[in-house]
Amino acid sequence: MAYWVCQCETARENVASHFLSQQNYAVYLPRIKIRHRPAPLFPGYLFIAATDFWYPIKSTVGVIDLLMSGEHPAKLKDEIVNSIKAKEKNGVVKLPEPKRLKPGDRIRIKQGSFEGHFAVFEGMNGHDRSRVLLDLLGRKVVVVINKSDVQQLA
Repeated sequence: MAYWVCQCETARENVASHFLSQQNYAVYLPRIKIRHRPAPLFPGYLFIAATDFWYPIKSTVGVIDLLMSGEHPAKLKDEIVNSIKAKEKNGVVKLPEPKRLKPGDRIRIKQGSFEGHFAVFEGMNGHDRSRVLLDLLGRKVVVVINKSDVQQLA
């Protein structure tokens, strides 16, 4: 069985899922936990098990459209959806934990004023800000940059 990808109105995945289920479509809406609350893994999208009768989907409450391939809905392979379902526990997809930087880790700055420089991670400085030791002009200087601008070296 293949799946179709359904595009939903903003923050109305649950509404679309409810009304599609009432029309006897098998719907899969994978969720993750964000701040201890369930949220869609793919905001604005859900999966529908493919059938031959797809026209009513497009006029369902909460649905914007199906992703199309020509004049027919694009099909998503079972393996993709099954791999997402395999990571699900208690109705929530468990994503792998990101590696956390520890003080002393070597990093590379991947964007911004110091792009391409190597540094040593010193710690966090508020929300989403990293404090790094950068070697500038022969001495160590503490620089505060965005957490997203830092890449951990292997």
